[in-house]
Amino acid sequence: MPHQTIADLLLARAGDDHVGLRTRDRSWTWDEVVRESAARAAWARALRTDGPFHIGVLLDNVPEYVFWLGGAALSGAAVIGINPTRRGAELAREVRDTDCQLIVTDSSGLKLLDGLDVGVDRSRFLVVDDPGYLRQAAAHATEPARASDVTATTRMLLLLTSGTTGTAKAALCSQGRLAGLGAANSAKYDIARTDVCYCPMPLFHGNALMALWAPALTVGATIALTERFSASGFLPDVRHFSATFFTYVGKAIGYILARPETPEDGDNRLTHAFGTEASPEDAAAFRRRFGCELVEGYGSSEGAGLLRRAPDAPAGALGVPARASVRIVHPESRATCPAAVLDAHGRVVNPEESIGEIVDTEGAARFEGYYNNEAANAERVRHGWYWTGDLGYVDEAGWFYFAGRSGDWIRVDGENTSALLTERVLRRHPRVIAAGVFGVPDPRSGDQVMAAVEIAEGTRFTDLDLPEFLARQEDLGTKGAPRYVRVSHALPTTGSNKLRKKEMQLDGWRTDDPVYRWEGRGRPAYALMTDDDKAALRDAFHANGRARFLP
Repeated sequence: MPHQTIADLLLARAGDDHVGLRTRDRSWTWDEVVRESAARAAWARALRTDGPFHIGVLLDNVPEYVFWLGGAALSGAAVIGINPTRRGAELAREVRDTDCQLIVTDSSGLKLLDGLDVGVDRSRFLVVDDPGYLRQAAAHATEPARASDVTATTRMLLLLTSGTTGTAKAALCSQGRLAGLGAANSAKYDIARTDVCYCPMPLFHGNALMALWAPALTVGATIALTERFSASGFLPDVRHFSATFFTYVGKAIGYILARPETPEDGDNRLTHAFGTEASPEDAAAFRRRFGCELVEGYGSSEGAGLLRRAPDAPAGALGVPARASVRIVHPESRATCPAAVLDAHGRVVNPEESIGEIVDTEGAARFEGYYNNEAANAERVRHGWYWTGDLGYVDEAGWFYFAGRSGDWIRVDGENTSALLTERVLRRHPRVIAAGVFGVPDPRSGDQVMAAVEIAEGTRFTDLDLPEFLARQEDLGTKGAPRYVRVSHALPTTGSNKLRKKEMQLDGWRTDDPVYRWEGRGRPAYALMTDDDKAALRDAFHANGRARFLP
């Protein structure tokens, strides 16, 4: 149906006695989920005031989050998923800039918001663990129905981008687009009514909503909630719920694989999962240990459906264009990039020519924009094209590959080197849980490669034997070995477990974490940087007239 809404999908589940939602404590049929959603919809409509009908939700993955998603769909409200990892002024700005009329939270969320100017009076906070909350919700019980003003263009979500590369923006998503994604993704990721869809990703994140909640709603599959991701709790949850499908980001997979391997790992019902940024090596290890296929995809909160999966895709490929308007171009000339030439290791040997930005020349009309952010809209839509901000290349057979974000190419000694490739190399190391790679200024010219690696408690940097490991990686180019390595037992992450690379890049070698520097030529040897080393490096920037590159 071209004009279907999320409200339509929800009402189609009315009367459905199949289990729709499960937690460790209890289950709800789909019919019960619909009725709980209808009560929240009536409550929201009763409290509606003039202005944008926006409801902020600051909760972990609890049933109330699902009920308010449904309530928003039926009432015509938009949900703003508030990121609980934000703090202080940053949190206040993100909430205030989205013009919420109501905030649904709990006592933990109240503490985060205490004293902040979020633009919502405390009397308009609905606190789900207050003693009278469930009684108030029950008082609004009504027969499920869609508000008369709900259409496919009705705003459903304001998705606050994770901010891994800068300030978060609120991407708009209509009911029609989300309903379309529910239909498309349930087919693309083989989600059926018999599936149990385990949701360890936070519900404020597009991954959980677009690739799990909406597809499960579309086909009537069961959604199994865990309040937040836990590597130690992952397999027990999967077994408890008899889960068959889940969604992920690559860092979460790294945490799971870092758990001690046991002969019982394969004792589960998982068959497949969808996510992004898991390395081919991690995907192979996950398949071997847990018997589950990780399906890597390409998409974003702002746009999806640019690429189509194919079962015969080579390792690392994202798929083929979903339509002829999707291509890879040079950002300056807008000319289509020639095919990449790959060496025996799959490394691009003509990156200057073949790597460009992924665009959709007909995608501007599909892009729904950012809320109250014309500058960000203008960055995404130029010359009538939709620009993803992501780099890619296409091989001679027509397969598309992801080459990183627009800032993931580092200029070293006059040559471009791929931060993404170096990240993938580092993540192969059995003792590295997560890795982020980025460019930092060189005191004389250009940039140098810096890596940030997360290792387990009790592991030392010397245990990595990093020089020997890097020397064995045949696909690591001569410019790709990191000059600086930051070592941590807990790198900074977003609420969806993505590394905060922009923050780490700004910190550079000035971080409080230990930083090791490659010394000598040829085979690298790393030495711990002292305060005197950092002072001398800072002086070198001043001596060479490049102090402007120091924050």
